[in-house]
Amino acid sequence: LAGRWTVFGVFAVLGFVGGILANWAYKQALPVLVSMFPDLFTAEWFLSGIGGTLLTLLIVVIWASFSPDK
Repeated sequence: LAGRWTVFGVFAVLGFVGGILANWAYKQALPVLVSMFPDLFTAEWFLSGIGGTLLTLLIVVIWASFSPDK
């Protein structure tokens, strides 16, 4: 059980750093990318892919939380 909490802790730290990077990307890089590729960020397939990615990550985290130890 301690190993699982260590893994969760590492992913929490990675998620925190990822959130900082996402904030930077939102404020700095996203306006540049949208001006360079305006059709990409309004495309339904792209937004659906982002949503699918987030949903899959959520499902994996829930599964890992409830799976039994070996």
